[in-house]
Order: sequence, then C-alpha cells, then structure tokens
Amino acid sequence: MTSRTELYLLSVVVLTFEIANRYKRVLYSAIMKFKVLQENLRKTLWARIDEGGLTGLRLAELTGFKQAHISNFLNRKRGLSLEGMDKVLKVQKLSVLDLLDPEEVNKRASILPPSEDEFENALMVDEAIATEPLIMSMNVKEKLKYKKSFLQNLRSEMEGDRDGWERFVAIKVDGREGMSMYPRLLPGATVLVDRHYNSLKPYRKGEFNMYAVNKNGTCTVKYVEVAGNHLVLRPHNQAYPVEVLAMEDGKKVHDYLVGRVCYVGIET
Repeated sequence: MTSRTELYLLSVVVLTFEIANRYKRVLYSAIMKFKVLQENLRKTLWARIDEGGLTGLRLAELTGFKQAHISNFLNRKRGLSLEGMDKVLKVQKLSVLDLLDPEEVNKRASILPPSEDEFENALMVDEAIATEPLIMSMNVKEKLKYKKSFLQNLRSEMEGDRDGWERFVAIKVDGREGMSMYPRLLPGATVLVDRHYNSLKPYRKGEFNMYAVNKNGTCTVKYVEVAGNHLVLRPHNQAYPVEVLAMEDGKKVHDYLVGRVCYVGIET
C-alpha cells in the first residue's frame, strides 16, 4: 500500500511534468531538475560502492550495460537516458522518491496534509496563483480552516478539464475590487473560491453567482454574462464601470471562470 508520505512526495514529480506541459517557460527548469536527479543517483551509487555493497562491474552486469558506460556515468562523463535510469533504479531497488531533495519537496508539494478534526484546510494565495490548477506550498500565504460539513455540502458544477484542480482556494480582495462589489464585498475581504464550479448555471434560483474570473493572469471578482465572444464583467456597485473581456480563439467561458465565490469573510 502506498504510504501518505510517498503520495506527498510523488505529487512533486507529477507537478514537475504538469508544469512543464502547461507552461513552456519553465521547461528549462524541468530539464535542470532531471539533471539534479541524475546527480543524486550518482551520489547514491557511489555511497553503495564505498560501503562495499556494489561495484561498477556488478552494476553493469545487472543492467546489461557495458562497464565503460557505467564508469562514464559514475564519473560524470555522460548521462543516462530515462530508460537507462529506470534500469539502474530497478536493479538497485530505488525509486524516484529516493532521489528527491526534501527541501525541494517541501517547497513544491501540492497535497494538503489530511485534517484530523472537523475542519478542512484551504490555501490562501495571491490572485495570480489562484488561476493555476495546482498550488505549490511555496506559494501558500496562509492555511485557513473551514468546517468539513460546510465544504462537503457545496455542489460542484464543472465544465472542461477541472478534475485535477485543487478544489478550494482563498484570496483576499483589494480596495477597488472590494468596493466594486459593495455591499457583498468590502476591501480586504477574504473570499473562498470553489474552483470545481466554473459554470454559469445559477447556484441558487434568482441569485447571481459571484465569480473569480481570470483576467490577464490574475483574478477579478465580478458577476459574469456572455455577449457573443465576450465576457461582460459586472460590478455590484453601480458606481464602478462594467468591463468587457474578449475571449481568445479556441477558449470558452469556463476557461475564464476560476470558480464561484462560495464564502465571504469580512474582518471587523
């Protein structure tokens, strides 16, 4: 059975490839991480050789590689392919988890620790981070607690590919955003966003949903309507202007809806 710690660590590997697939600008970083994993594998193998439990010749025999190939890898004269690393890991009974830097794991892990009481954790993040499917721990500003019974009773309404998104995130609205939705919001209000509700379907009959909307890579909180190929972002406070956001070719409404605001906390 996979342990909770292994799941926690495995999320880092998954997250690295998820980011590389979704954001090409960090592909170079992902490659550098692969080099780090190779270096950590070298260190592990050298430690076993120094302890007398392994030799380069024995490793070559186990993997089916030539001894020169293994020697060049151990002495940093060449790298290994993914298939080559798989063979070495298999014969040495290692996994990728054994090669990860614990400090990097803590920074990038995206699985929330399980709650032991009646409350569930939700991550407080900046507006720009709230638009990303997975939240890395280094981007978490605070962990807020909400009753499990409250969260479990919330209906989801997903459109598009949202299964892999962490469901709840919290953001703090700034002065202008808060006043544009006054009195439903106030400056500095904390809003809990259900990112598994990215549909325009009304949550309650006769009541407008309030959404966190992806506008230029960050979140704005507004009512949302559709006019042709445009999103109409309406404030609650009529003293503030209506905004019109043109949708990019190939994108749909649900791509812009980060999620429905399902709870508002106002500090007094």
